[in-house]
Amino acid sequence: MTLRRSPLDRVHRDLQAKMVPFGGWEMPLQYREGTIAEHLACRQGAAVFDVSHLGTVRVSGPGALDVLQAAFTNDLRKISPGRAQYTHLLDPADASVLDDIIVWWVGPEDFDVMPNASNTDRVVAALEGAIAQDVTASRAVLAVQGPDARARLSRVSPQAAAVGRFQVAAIDWAGVLLVVAGTGYTGEDGVEIAVPADHAEPLWSALLEAGIAPAGLGARDTLRLEAGLPLHGHELGPGITPLQAGLGWVVSWDKGPFRGRAPLLAEREAGPTRRLRGLLTEGRRPPRAGQEVRRAGEPLGTVTSGNFSPVLGRGIALALLAPEVDEGEELQIDARGTELVARVVHIPFVSRDR
Repeated sequence: MTLRRSPLDRVHRDLQAKMVPFGGWEMPLQYREGTIAEHLACRQGAAVFDVSHLGTVRVSGPGALDVLQAAFTNDLRKISPGRAQYTHLLDPADASVLDDIIVWWVGPEDFDVMPNASNTDRVVAALEGAIAQDVTASRAVLAVQGPDARARLSRVSPQAAAVGRFQVAAIDWAGVLLVVAGTGYTGEDGVEIAVPADHAEPLWSALLEAGIAPAGLGARDTLRLEAGLPLHGHELGPGITPLQAGLGWVVSWDKGPFRGRAPLLAEREAGPTRRLRGLLTEGRRPPRAGQEVRRAGEPLGTVTSGNFSPVLGRGIALALLAPEVDEGEELQIDARGTELVARVVHIPFVSRDR
């Protein structure tokens, strides 16, 4: 299979990024400073991530809102044009999360639906009855994140820096139309910027000149894990519902029918058979996805994501566990024959108000 490349592919290679396959794309895993340095740059200052591998499906027209309401779990009527919303696309048979999505409500009848890297075609297929166009190839998306993200971004575009949390705005930057949303995937403040593909390099360069550090997918993953954010294919995916993932707040039960509502309602009434929990290990060795979690030798579930936390200096993990497991319990993780002692903790592991 031929891997797709970001409009910023040449720039990443010039920066000696380590390029890896991800969701059908070839994207930067890390730059010369390495993942931990990039992670800390985002937690302590500001970093920019190329997230052009995310899809953009433009949905427009008089019936767009109704089609999105019937397809996704959340209720767009809770927001309005100029806002963004997190939502799920469910399997109608068993309420598994086929994808988790951010919707940017750009104009009264215009929406940019942002699926995960490999799920764009699936999302387009689910929006039958709407004018849905895959415009991924026409733009790049840059995520500027960190406690100093807005201050440094304001040197490049005060308008972009002023777009608030979960707000969406179209702005002019040096004669180029940008769509900016106050969204991200790091647990830090910041924005995501959609820029026409042929203007992505000048914007990237301007961001780096403003003191914003480049960061790759490795740091993006450790950041989202510290923030307790799910990754599709790990905490969400086949057999995993929003209720099991602890994301019931993304479901609007009273908005009317939507894909997967009936099996999800049945699960709510019966009670989920497992729940997503956070695990903090005693040492630096990180748990890894797929490792079994036990209590006194009895299996309780499986690690879905695990890594080393650069902020905490310890191993952290998300795991789908039996529903009776409580915070504060001491459990064991089978790390390839070595037992890691872990405590069940509240997530996020690291929060912005730390």
